[in-house]
Amino acid sequence: MDDSLKNCFSAAKKEESRGKKHKGLLVTEPSVEKAEIYLRKAKEGLKLCEVYKQMGADYKIPEEWYYALYYCGLAILSRFGIESRSQRCTALFLKYAKENNLINYDENFINRIMVYKEKDKNTDVDQREEARYGPKIKMAEVLKEYDKMMKLCNDALSQAEEIVFSNKNFDIPKDILSE
Repeated sequence: MDDSLKNCFSAAKKEESRGKKHKGLLVTEPSVEKAEIYLRKAKEGLKLCEVYKQMGADYKIPEEWYYALYYCGLAILSRFGIESRSQRCTALFLKYAKENNLINYDENFINRIMVYKEKDKNTDVDQREEARYGPKIKMAEVLKEYDKMMKLCNDALSQAEEIVFSNKNFDIPKDILSE
């Protein structure tokens, strides 16, 4: 197993013990209530996409798509009892959970929130940042992808809801927790 995920837990634990806000993954109590709030935020963000589309504020839409997917991930982590303050660590945990059959969640949803340092890897994170910080207001490519992305985000919501509201017990595997 890649040590990156383990580092997400150990770094957060160290930062918290030093009285600092962590930038990783921290073990907390599992919470369906927190998970529900994240799912609600994802749904509200998707409703905003339609408002932004009608207003012609296309540049705001990729951010809402990205955060809808990210909030789905945070909902799943809440179900496990994990607090995240890192997009990268969130995606790493979801990837681990998927690969180890702890969750049934489409890998595409996970890959879309993954943060890469390499310049040649362009993801939804980069598209969100370009839309947010770039000079464009109208973005034809966003409108071209609108229906596809709305469906994708709604599919992610459905899968996240299945995980969050399942009767399954979600335990964090000991092999990824820091010593």
